[in-house]
Amino acid sequence: MMETIPLWQILSLSGILFWIFISSVSNLTQKARSFIQPSITHHVVMGTPFILQIQRFQNGLLDGFFSLLSCGVSVSFYTAFLPVLFWSGHSKLARQMTLLMAFCDYLGSAIKDLVSAPRPTSPPVRRVTATKDEKENALEYGLPSSHTLNTVCLSGYLLHYVLANNPETNGVVILAGISMVCLLVGLIGFGRIYLGMHSVIDVLGGLVVGLVILWFWILVHDYVDSFVISGQNVTSFSACLSFLLLFAYPTPELPTPSFESHAAFSGVALGIVSGVQQTYFQFHHYNVPRIFSQQLTLPIFMGRTFVGIPTILIVKFCSKTLSKWILPVVCNTLGIPISSSSYIPALKESSSSEKKCGSKQFGYPQRMLFFSSQVSYDVDTGIRFLQYAGLAWSVVDLVPSIFTHLRL
Repeated sequence: MMETIPLWQILSLSGILFWIFISSVSNLTQKARSFIQPSITHHVVMGTPFILQIQRFQNGLLDGFFSLLSCGVSVSFYTAFLPVLFWSGHSKLARQMTLLMAFCDYLGSAIKDLVSAPRPTSPPVRRVTATKDEKENALEYGLPSSHTLNTVCLSGYLLHYVLANNPETNGVVILAGISMVCLLVGLIGFGRIYLGMHSVIDVLGGLVVGLVILWFWILVHDYVDSFVISGQNVTSFSACLSFLLLFAYPTPELPTPSFESHAAFSGVALGIVSGVQQTYFQFHHYNVPRIFSQQLTLPIFMGRTFVGIPTILIVKFCSKTLSKWILPVVCNTLGIPISSSSYIPALKESSSSEKKCGSKQFGYPQRMLFFSSQVSYDVDTGIRFLQYAGLAWSVVDLVPSIFTHLRL
């Protein structure tokens, strides 16, 4: 007998569909952008002298320090850190931080592309992009600062989690924890300005949006976790939600890497949710051994890491390979016109002469009518989504199963 579908799931998915339709017929993205963008751009331009004043103190040591600090709170860092957190036995913290990261990444990227506000002009501002990730970040729009937003949410939630699970903590420790979070957020925000990646308005925007998201997440995180563990239609609802959010995403003035980042982390969230829901009582319940306990000593944890990291990288490669083969076949069978911006050379070549409407981030009307022969769907988005969903599933399902067989 089929499970009944809770009313809240029907209403939430219907609400997103309604938003997509309303946004399409009323052109809300462009209207909102025309109202917000000029003011933000003005603040970016007016803030340039302040950035130049800060950069008067530039030197190699500061460049290295703030670049390293930025890498330590980047999406790439959390993507590598969160699997290890799962394997350390802190599964609830790991899954909550993963879902919060996906939430932050979606909202932050959506606001960036909705407003489409520029970063500080370089030159005269000196922009330091020491890593590949920073070079890609520089291609995105400015407001809000994702590094600031993510730092506020994730460090703030980590502090909340630690304090909530240690209610006997005294006031001195609480004050020290809050001070450390504030210091980290301050250094990240100042570093983004020093590196020429953001203006003051971008950092303030990241701070405000981050605080709002953190407040909201603290209110709902227990309900989210309860749903993931024991809810109805968990995997099917999460898959539908992820799919619809791809279409609800605002179209920027020009394509940016923000949409790609969101697609990847949405895949991660789906893989984690579906994997944990299936294996919670095996690998992720509250009483699993935690690091530094007798059951999970440091050598065993290191063994988990040495086994787990190569395994998830192999799964990521296999997921990408299978997706590159399966998705084009499915799309061609259904008659969906497709193109590829990078993953499939044959489709990339064939799409190079198509109209611009076939790009990765086409507008609301085209998204709703992507079965039309005049619009092609960039299959790379689906490939990226499935690739990271497979990677995340392996973190919470396949790899823990291997640990069990290896007695790790």
